[in-house]
Amino acid sequence: MSTLALFESMSILSAGMVEAAQANDWDQLVALEHEMADIRAELMRIEPDGRQAADQSEADAARKAALITAMLRNDEEIRHHVEPWLASTRKLLGGAQRDRAVRSAYGAFGP
Repeated sequence: MSTLALFESMSILSAGMVEAAQANDWDQLVALEHEMADIRAELMRIEPDGRQAADQSEADAARKAALITAMLRNDEEIRHHVEPWLASTRKLLGGAQRDRAVRSAYGAFGP
């Protein structure tokens, strides 16, 4: 598969990740991220130094740049939805950890 086709696939996955984040479908978001990681690994195998092929046309280079720009915008949108969820999860886990520490320190006399 060509690198441009891989970037096209990543862009499609990225758009799906936005939809999953907007729907708070974290399982789907994680599944799509795993697919994205597989494609990224394939890209690294094809272009280990990250350089574009010398025979790439200007049109292909422009398309690749447009796809990367779209994926960066999608990443920003995903973070917009994920960051509040992560913050609340951190808070919840931090409270549970603090509760365990108090119970450990004070035994049955703790909260």
